[in-house]
Amino acid sequence: MCIVIGREKEIEELKRRCGSGRPEFIAVYGRRRVGKTFLINETLGDNMTFHHTGLSPYDRKRKVTLKDQLQNFYFSLIRHGMEGIAQPKSWMEAFFMLEQYLERRDNGSRQVVFIDELPWMDTPRSGFLTALEAFWNGWGNTRHNLCFVVCGSAASWMLDNLINNKGGLYGRLTCEIKLAPFTLLECEKFFVSRGIKMSRYNIAQAYMILGGIPYYLDCFDPSLSLAQNIDRLFFNPKAKLGDEFDRLFNSVFDHSDACMKIVKALGQRHSGYTREEIAKKVGINPNGDFTSIMKALMASDFVKKYVPYGVSKREEHYKLSDCFCWFWLHFKESHGITETDYWEHHLKEPEIASWRGVAFEEVCFQHIYQIKMALQIAGVSSKESALIVKGSGKKEGMQLDLLIDRADDVVNVCEMKFNKSALTITKANAQKLVSRVSTLEKTDPNKTYHLTLISVSPLKPNAYSDTITARITIDELFK
Repeated sequence: MCIVIGREKEIEELKRRCGSGRPEFIAVYGRRRVGKTFLINETLGDNMTFHHTGLSPYDRKRKVTLKDQLQNFYFSLIRHGMEGIAQPKSWMEAFFMLEQYLERRDNGSRQVVFIDELPWMDTPRSGFLTALEAFWNGWGNTRHNLCFVVCGSAASWMLDNLINNKGGLYGRLTCEIKLAPFTLLECEKFFVSRGIKMSRYNIAQAYMILGGIPYYLDCFDPSLSLAQNIDRLFFNPKAKLGDEFDRLFNSVFDHSDACMKIVKALGQRHSGYTREEIAKKVGINPNGDFTSIMKALMASDFVKKYVPYGVSKREEHYKLSDCFCWFWLHFKESHGITETDYWEHHLKEPEIASWRGVAFEEVCFQHIYQIKMALQIAGVSSKESALIVKGSGKKEGMQLDLLIDRADDVVNVCEMKFNKSALTITKANAQKLVSRVSTLEKTDPNKTYHLTLISVSPLKPNAYSDTITARITIDELFK
């Protein structure tokens, strides 16, 4: 058994369900490469009676058909010891064969059935969902020793067809688990477990690039520096993640081209755009399929919806929230980089420094819980948002990338700095910050605004440092 980093609650829940003595139907979902299969195998592998993985629609040069998926399921049955059967011609027949196999193997002990990448098996007009309903409703839910576990990277499919199903599988799930990317602390523990020595400054940069995705982190070579690893993963001729962006979307989304267009459009501005602005940018009608696509992107944690501070709910914005995509779009998509050691040789250039600033803001957005813990407001409900005030004439514009609007009528106005050396607040900085608060006070004078600094290194005390009400260093994000 391998060491499983984090996932304590998920492991506890899986083990509890596995030992419940009742029929269990468990759905695990989350972004691709986040470690769903690894978690299930490591937690329930010793009790696994049957394990099957759907064929990827991307890894083959031709489109995967119903026949392909059925043949693959047939081979899984044979590998597990099923004899005397012909290849099924429908999913009804295939699931009936699974029932027969499980009945033959039933000795009264717990039977764990794990079907990985379930959405891939639902090819067009295949009748897959109907057969799945028949399997569970007509047989599975009567087997008190059956633990039926399914997982999928196509989060929207999992939500629409299992978790929020309105038909025959309505209310049939006994447990749902959404697996999130690692936090900074879990990334640190992961690197330690792999013998990779790295400072928190560099772990944060690794997070900015790879977004806490275990599969990507596991690609690191312990003998190389962070910069060398990034070159090896992205910029070398046979880079491990060289085609990951296309593969990621083509293997998960039905409308993969439209999804990529939307993600690329959102990559142009960190605070994102309204629904209408996105539709206009990508040339898609904002109704019908567009709604489904946006739902799918949000379900898989590529896109986040929020309401900018001080505006009505009608002005909902959508922002790109996936660190890996941010990095890819900024350096792989828009630059035709041919240097195999690009990252090592350009670390100190302004473009990378600028990217670090935006990427760190996204890391902070993904660690709101840790920020609130550091501010001792974890128990206070809040809404997190950004704000852009466009300049006009003599009026100066303003961009605030993180505001924590609390139920106790306090708003933390967060200034995020990815600095290696100690920060100094100059007179000009102080005036700018005070001006921002003044603008916000005019928006809502009933709130109290606390300027909050989130930085790598501490703030250097001087005549203007008291402008900052609360200060958090990167160490707090690792808690």
